[in-house]
Amino acid sequence: MTRQNLIRLAAFGSFALLAGAYTFQAFGYPPCTMCYWQRWPHFAAIGVGIAATLIPARVWPYLGALAAATTSGIGVYHTGVERGWWEGPTSCTGGGLDLTSDLLSTSGDRLIMCDQVSWELFTLSMASWNALFSAALVLVWLAAARKQ
Repeated sequence: MTRQNLIRLAAFGSFALLAGAYTFQAFGYPPCTMCYWQRWPHFAAIGVGIAATLIPARVWPYLGALAAATTSGIGVYHTGVERGWWEGPTSCTGGGLDLTSDLLSTSGDRLIMCDQVSWELFTLSMASWNALFSAALVLVWLAAARKQ
């Protein structure tokens, strides 16, 4: 597979994960603050993919890998909050550090709790799935970086 195809695959992977998140939201699963945090690096990865298509540079795959690693890390953090392994932000959980304003922690007029799992498959929450798939995208970005 060529470098450009790997970049396109990785950027499309972020697009697909975002599409899935917005689909769940449309079906009545409103996101919490940390869910939104996980979306921003995917937008960045898509932007990196577009930029890499338009402006050839060796740095793009590394930036894409950084974006994917960031959202994967946030997904791991969110999973730990959901499972009670550590405390999360006080703005959307029962305890922990206040890392964001209450403005970002609401969906409509109700507070969405970051430490509550709203959906899971095979005992993994959406945050866990994002962490896993995003880690796989890191590998795709790094494979692109290795190509000439």
